[in-house]
Amino acid sequence: MTDADLAIRLVRDAGALAARMRAEGLETEFKTSISDVVTAADRAAESLVLECIRAERPHDGVLGEEGAAVASASGRRWVVDPVDGTYNFLSGLAYWCSAIALEDDEGVVLGAVHQPITGETWLGGRDLPTTLDGVPVAPLEDRPLAEVSVATYVHPTTLDDPDVAEPWHAIVGGAATVRILGSGSCDLAGVAGGRVGVWAQHSTAEWDWLPGKALVDAAGGRTEVVEHRGHRWHVAGNRQAVGELLELLRAS
Repeated sequence: MTDADLAIRLVRDAGALAARMRAEGLETEFKTSISDVVTAADRAAESLVLECIRAERPHDGVLGEEGAAVASASGRRWVVDPVDGTYNFLSGLAYWCSAIALEDDEGVVLGAVHQPITGETWLGGRDLPTTLDGVPVAPLEDRPLAEVSVATYVHPTTLDDPDVAEPWHAIVGGAATVRILGSGSCDLAGVAGGRVGVWAQHSTAEWDWLPGKALVDAAGGRTEVVEHRGHRWHVAGNRQAVGELLELLRAS
């Protein structure tokens, strides 16, 4: 089984398990805030992925949002988000996914995102042009920021910090419209597929960034991580819009 085939299997199996458990009923646990939630489905889906990786790639490392941490003996590591968009997931919304990335000493090898409600599976990476359900997506074309949407997220409590609020307002103010949808990997898959123009968020965890970064890069887009005013901003999209967004960010 190739790494790409394995990645697709992992996100589809994880998403199917989480969807089934949601249908059967779940209790909510809270991590850092009322909106930072976790369920038994998150943990069960991550355990399923971990068991499969141990069987198929026993020397690879694993990092999971819900606590999986396996050291690598191969120089490779799988980064897992079993349910990205858990708040949406618990609320009965369709906008959530299972996501995974594989990285090695040279960077991100590939990423895969599966949205169980739509049935869509995205795959892309190094020497692996991005596909949606096996069909190549159109390469991303340059478009100005003022003509495209920006998908983003900012926690309400962080808007009290001017080092977050001022750059964030500068970014969203330059776009045609703003979307805050609640799943970074779904957003980034949308960027790779041309549905969303550009994505920007600060302080993004690896499991929220790497799967989608791989998809955008493999679709001919641009991805950047930039330190600004004490925060690390993650940006992805078509090359022109990303360049213009970074100019706004750095000027704020």
